[in-house]
Amino acid sequence: MASPSELNRLTIANAATMLRKREISSTELTRACLDRIAAVEPRLHAFLTVTNEQALEQAAAADRRLKAGDAPELCGIPLGIKDIYATKGVATTCASKILGNFIPPFDATVIAKLRAEGAVFAGKTNMDEFAMGSSTENSAFGPTMNPHDLSRVAGGSSGGSAAAVAADEILGALGTDTGGSIREPASFCGVVGIKPTYSRVSRYGVIAFASSLDQVGPFAKTVRDAAIMLRSLAGHDPRDSTCSARAVPDYPRALSGDVKGLRIGVPKEYFVAGMEPEVERSVRAALKQYEAMGAKTIDISLPHTAYAIACYYLVATAEASANLARYDGIRYGMRAAAEDTIALYEMTRAQGFGAEVKRRIILGTFALSAGYYDAYYLKAMKVRTLIRRDFERAFETCDVIVTPVAPATAFKLGEKMNDPLTMYLSDIFTISVNLAGLPGLAIPSGYDTNNLPIGMQIIGAPFAEETILRAGDAFERSGAVTLKRPAL
Repeated sequence: MASPSELNRLTIANAATMLRKREISSTELTRACLDRIAAVEPRLHAFLTVTNEQALEQAAAADRRLKAGDAPELCGIPLGIKDIYATKGVATTCASKILGNFIPPFDATVIAKLRAEGAVFAGKTNMDEFAMGSSTENSAFGPTMNPHDLSRVAGGSSGGSAAAVAADEILGALGTDTGGSIREPASFCGVVGIKPTYSRVSRYGVIAFASSLDQVGPFAKTVRDAAIMLRSLAGHDPRDSTCSARAVPDYPRALSGDVKGLRIGVPKEYFVAGMEPEVERSVRAALKQYEAMGAKTIDISLPHTAYAIACYYLVATAEASANLARYDGIRYGMRAAAEDTIALYEMTRAQGFGAEVKRRIILGTFALSAGYYDAYYLKAMKVRTLIRRDFERAFETCDVIVTPVAPATAFKLGEKMNDPLTMYLSDIFTISVNLAGLPGLAIPSGYDTNNLPIGMQIIGAPFAEETILRAGDAFERSGAVTLKRPAL
């Protein structure tokens, strides 16, 4: 049995079993996580808000429920919540000054679901402002550091959630993924992250960046833990008109460990010049491991991949321009002192938004403006269709597609902040999945010579979460990778 000071290292599955057997209490587990947060946060900065008192109250309630025998699997489990989810009574800032004083009067749907299950909320995690970024350096409240090397980024935009799980501050966390914002930080921090199919999970109460691309998903220490969380998060929500009414499978039940006969597509466009050699070696070694386990690899092509970056940054910024127009200093959030309405709009946004958010609003507004809509936004939407068709054709011959998550491991803090285009290229292997609305799983596939994690991406057809989770779990079980705990 884990000692009280090591309970925070447990997986969700193991902790849930121990809680039900009454070997540990949720209060003990939560205290271990809060103690860990207090110990490492000054160096890590994964959290923007730590809800100590609320977490212990939720843990006590979970213990009563566990004692009564009425307890779902997430009951009593401490989680981190990306600061993009409306959380009733708790500051929800989106890591932006413009929402620095915003306390929602309601819960996002997935927050309400987790509350109903008796999960414990340890706090709100750091992120890139309005989820715009690949490093969590765009947070108005300072960057999150990578637990494996505090001089490097944790990835973004959900870097706080990934770092908190990797550092054993919590057992799991929520993130959002618009162009790779779950999978890239999962890769950089050496944890598991899944972006479900677009519409699989409700977005109601999630502060919008790009509505046709955003998707809710979990971070966890293992694929099984991610499957447990996804089972609780997924499902129809009448308050989200884009949310699928499909029944939710029992994702953990799909984790058979068997991949015999699984057809794995390997796209040539995802193994390109300029990729770190150690990243390519790691992912190709994983493919060899799959073959040894009875899977079959197939070379495929996704020919429109080269246009994905340009397509994404037109679609995403155009939608951001529309979504962020609501931050005007009138209804909620920051309000600048001004003499007239126009000045109020200008000064509120100038003072409240960070540089990256302003950059994307300007680009998106330009792409939607009269005379440029057809040349930019409409053309990008046509390319998006071609990218989706590439995947449709690929899935006629394979069951999953395996690629690197990113072309490199975690980069140094500040290394790319002054070169936005280089920063945008960090998402080159993830954004096509969002444009096509597909599910994608990031799992550790190894480490580079600096002991930095390398992530492998497993992409599935629409609503094929069971398949990618099964493939990820089988690789995890194979023992091909020995995970390394950050030396914090």
